[in-house]
Amino acid sequence: MTPEEFRAYGHQLIDWLADYRATVADRPVMAKTEPGEIGASLPSAPPIDPEPFGDVLKDLDRVVMPGLSHWQHPRFFGYFPANSLEAGVLGDIASTGLGVLGLAWQSSPAITEVEDVVLGWMRQMVGLSEAWSGVIQDTASTSTLVALITARERATNYGLSRGGLQAEQQPLVVYVSAQSHSSVDKAALLAGFGRENVRLVPCDEKYAMRPELLDAMIQEDVAKGWVPCAVVATTGTTATTAIDPVAAIAEVARRHAIWLHVDAAMAGSAMILPECRWMWAGIEGADSLVINAHKWLGAPFDCSLYYVRDPEHLVRVMSTNPSFLQTSADGRVKNLRDWGIPLGRRFRALKLWFVIREQGVSGLQARLRRDMANAKMLAGMVEATEGWHVLAPVVLQTVCVRYEAKGMSGAELDAHTKGWAEAVNRSGEAYVTPATIDGRWMVRVSVGSVTTEAEDVRAVWAVMRRFAEA
Repeated sequence: MTPEEFRAYGHQLIDWLADYRATVADRPVMAKTEPGEIGASLPSAPPIDPEPFGDVLKDLDRVVMPGLSHWQHPRFFGYFPANSLEAGVLGDIASTGLGVLGLAWQSSPAITEVEDVVLGWMRQMVGLSEAWSGVIQDTASTSTLVALITARERATNYGLSRGGLQAEQQPLVVYVSAQSHSSVDKAALLAGFGRENVRLVPCDEKYAMRPELLDAMIQEDVAKGWVPCAVVATTGTTATTAIDPVAAIAEVARRHAIWLHVDAAMAGSAMILPECRWMWAGIEGADSLVINAHKWLGAPFDCSLYYVRDPEHLVRVMSTNPSFLQTSADGRVKNLRDWGIPLGRRFRALKLWFVIREQGVSGLQARLRRDMANAKMLAGMVEATEGWHVLAPVVLQTVCVRYEAKGMSGAELDAHTKGWAEAVNRSGEAYVTPATIDGRWMVRVSVGSVTTEAEDVRAVWAVMRRFAEA
C-alpha cells in the first residue's frame, strides 16, 4: 500500500467509523448471530493472492457488523461502561500509525515521558498525593497480578532471587472479599499462592468487606504459622459496586505489615469527583491501586492505570536489563519495561492524553455526574413500582434489580429473572446483564455509555417492565 493509497483508505475508514457513531443508536444493541455463523461466512484458507483493500473494508459491513453487540450504543447497560471517546480513538490511531515501541526510554523517549506526565495528571485529578507513581498496564487483571507478585516478593524478602515459593517453609496467604472480581482470584493463582491459600473475607449487608473479620482471619493464620502476604480491597465491586472500607482495611494491613492493593478498576474514574472520594477514604494507606481509564472515564481499551507507593520495590521485582537494551541514559530515566510484565509497550498514553485535553476535567466530571443522576432516577422508578426491588445501594451508576411476582420464589424466580433479561437483550432494544447476589439471580443495569441520556434510561425501564411483567 502506497502512502497515497493509505491516505485514501484511511479517509474512507474514518468516514465509515463516523457514520457508525452517528447511526449506532438505530441498530439492535445485541448481536443476533448464532454461534459459528460468522466463521462460516469466511474462507477456511488464507488468500494466495492480494485482495483489493476496498473489498476488505466492505467486509466490515458484510461480516463484522452483524456480529457486534454495540458497547457504544446509548441503550447498552450491560457489564460496565467501556467508553471509547472519539478523541481517544484518534489517539489510538496515532499510536498504531506511528508504530513505535517502548522497550527502553531511548527507544522512543516520548512514550515514557508523555505517559509519566499523563499519569501525573490523573493522580492529581483523583486526589492522590505525590507519594504515588503510575504506569499504564493493559488491564486490571495484569495490574492485580503485578501487585500480588510484588507483595509476594516483599513478604519473602525477594525469594525469586533464591528458590522462589518452592523454597518457602510456610504458605503465603492472600485475603480477598467474596465480592472481588474473578481477576483477583486468577492473579493469586498465577502468582503461585494456590487456591487453598486465598481467603474469602465475609461481607456486611451492603456487600462490603468486614475489616474485623479480616483481622481475625489474619490472626488465625499467624497462629498456624502461615504468612499473611496481601489483602485486596475493592472500591466498586463488579456485581453491585459495593465499597470496601479502605481506611479500616488499611489499618489492619498496616498492623500486620501486609500489602494492600485496592481494585478501583471501574469506580476509580469517579474519584475525579471530589464528592465521591469518601468511597476510598484511607487510600493513602494502600501500597498499590488500579483505575481502568478504559471503562467509565472514556479512554479506549486498553488503558489500565496502576499506581504504587514504592516504585523502587516494583522495579526491583520487575526489572530486566539485557545487554541490547542498555543505554547511556540508564540511571537517569524511567524504563517502563521495569514497571510491569511486558518488555515492550505501545504508545498507550496518547489516547488518554487526547481524551483529557479534548474533554477537560470539567467535561469528564459533568458526564459522570449525569450518569450517577440517571442511575438514581432509575432506582427511584424501580422502588416506586410494585413487585420491583433495588437490591444493593446505588452509590455509583449501577442499579441491581429484581422483579418478584406474587407467589414466585426460588428456582422459579431465578428462571424468570434470567428469562426476562434474555428477552430484553434478544429484543435488540437494550442490553442488561444478569448476575447473582446472595445466591439468587438479579439484573444489573449499568448506566454510563457516553451517549446515554435520561430518555434512554426511561426506555430501558419500560422494556424491562414489558418483558418481566408479561
